[in-house]
Amino acid sequence: MQSLPVDLLIEVLLGLYLGLLTGIVPAFVAGSLGFLVRYFTGVTLPGFGVVVLALSIASVQGGLLGLVEPTIAQSPRLLVAVLIVLMLALYAHSQGDKLGAELPRRLSFTRLRQRTLSADVVELVGSVGQVTVRPTGEVRDMEGYPPLSPDLRESLKAGSWQLPADLPLSELEARLEERLRTDHDLADVDVAIDEQARATIVAAPPSGSLSRRVPAGQRAVSIATLVPTGVDRGDEVTVRAGERSITGTVLSARSDIDDERAAAAASDTPDEAVATDGGEDTEPAIADPKPNTSTAGGPGRVTVAVARRDVKPILEVESPRLVVRSRGTSREFEALALVKREGYAIRRFTVGATGADETAGLETTESPANVTVLAVRRHGSETSGRRHGWVFGPGIERRLEAGDEAFVAGPDDATEAFAEAIAR
Repeated sequence: MQSLPVDLLIEVLLGLYLGLLTGIVPAFVAGSLGFLVRYFTGVTLPGFGVVVLALSIASVQGGLLGLVEPTIAQSPRLLVAVLIVLMLALYAHSQGDKLGAELPRRLSFTRLRQRTLSADVVELVGSVGQVTVRPTGEVRDMEGYPPLSPDLRESLKAGSWQLPADLPLSELEARLEERLRTDHDLADVDVAIDEQARATIVAAPPSGSLSRRVPAGQRAVSIATLVPTGVDRGDEVTVRAGERSITGTVLSARSDIDDERAAAAASDTPDEAVATDGGEDTEPAIADPKPNTSTAGGPGRVTVAVARRDVKPILEVESPRLVVRSRGTSREFEALALVKREGYAIRRFTVGATGADETAGLETTESPANVTVLAVRRHGSETSGRRHGWVFGPGIERRLEAGDEAFVAGPDDATEAFAEAIAR
């Protein structure tokens, strides 16, 4: 009588063993079918079908075991083994169904590139997130282009760039490539940024920068002349070639004084190869400011883009003269200068809660002390369809409210007092 529990325990253990051994294949098949059906059709495979499938596969394996041991069908271990097989199959099916529901159905390289930066590298500047992108590793040369110069390579390796942090990595890479092309005039550049804001840069040195600045249908001509002080790339000039006056655009300008200054700056640069006597720098290195591209004036050479027919007359003259043409002045600045000259001022402010109470009963085109409201921007229905929400001129017949933005004009002291009274 006491041997019955021991025999039952042995049968249960054998049933667990046989269930685990037999249930591997049914569980794998059930899990795979559950994943495939849910992933491609979006439908969950019924549990009854999983049970029938698992029992069918297990019966084949159980029949093979029955040939080895015929008494297995009459023993309790068969029931335990069947329960284990069904439990494994149902669990594998649920996990496969869950994986099929969560796995993206359309996974492409474009979607993989829409990764964003890690939250650890984002810096909050006010309410806007920014990230500082720095290069990692060596700046490599682009295949098919000449190698980078040592100065340019070092400049790229030591650089850092502030970019918005709410953009995907692909957009950050495109913006950094455009910035590098603009700042260093690179012929081509390829940038890869990871989640930690580390950039891998492959760049090509500038090539043909002058030819890219020459407009279509024009030619670049270099002349030795007296360079006006402050002339810079893009200035409109007139070249006096004998009795002719030829208009053109400055592509580059260099005077003898500029060359002397560049040579003096190069001679004053300390030799980096000289070893120090140890110790640490007490002051951090400060990068030199961006040099001014305008010339210091004096004798020098200027490259000008002119029409094709004007190239020969310029080259035939021994000493052409260069005259800088005026581009005109801004009418907006002239108007503001006239207003200020007469003792008036224009202020922009946002109306506060107390200021709205003080302006109750007044129209927006009238105010005390000869102060006139020129424009108001509010988010009401009367600004629908107008540019940026601004309403200009008279005809606005409701008082200023809290949150409105306004431009006012009047005497300097009165405008200042009025703005301090109602602005927030």
